[in-house]
Amino acid sequence: MCLFQYADDAEPEEPVPAGPLYVPVRPGTSEVVVRMFRTPLGARTAVGFTAPQLLAATLGPRQPWIRLSEAALRALAEPLGTTLLTVDPTLSAPAAAPALAAVPGQPPRTAPAPCAPVRSV
Repeated sequence: MCLFQYADDAEPEEPVPAGPLYVPVRPGTSEVVVRMFRTPLGARTAVGFTAPQLLAATLGPRQPWIRLSEAALRALAEPLGTTLLTVDPTLSAPAAAPALAAVPGQPPRTAPAPCAPVRSV
């Protein structure tokens, strides 16, 4: 049993307002569109970052963004059936190619291209 009570501590599953967020967008012809993502389990989620540096570290420095409040982002995502909001996610994609050990003094190696299948005659 805990002897101390902390009124300002939120429960782990209790949503807490995130404040102003930097939200990744896709530029359109005359407007921008908020990008939606998927969680590792496949659920759709809106994504926001608490700092532009975190957004650039995850999605790259050329990723366009807009600044929205949490309520505005949720309001934009709700008509799409997205109720989940992920704040400050990290990229969890697998590596594009297997990493090969570098030998000091030699240029970095890349994985060899796959061979063409052998056909029997």
